[in-house]
Amino acid sequence: MIDNQTINRLSEKINELLPPGLQQVKTDFDARLKSLLQQQLANYEMVSREEFDIQARVLERTREKLEIIEARLKELEKTLK
Repeated sequence: MIDNQTINRLSEKINELLPPGLQQVKTDFDARLKSLLQQQLANYEMVSREEFDIQARVLERTREKLEIIEARLKELEKTLK
């Protein structure tokens, strides 16, 4: 899931595009924009970069273990034949 800091940055960038005369509306717009961004981004199955990196390391270790187990299995099959 995307964190609030990222949503705040997106909201700030969009708010920077507003004309200067809309400062009064900006606060309300900012709150609604953050809410809308959270709702829309929640529809996507996103993970943080940190979570992605952790899962990539777990997957790499799992693959290494699987390769070791497959090698052992081949050795056992050879000894049984």
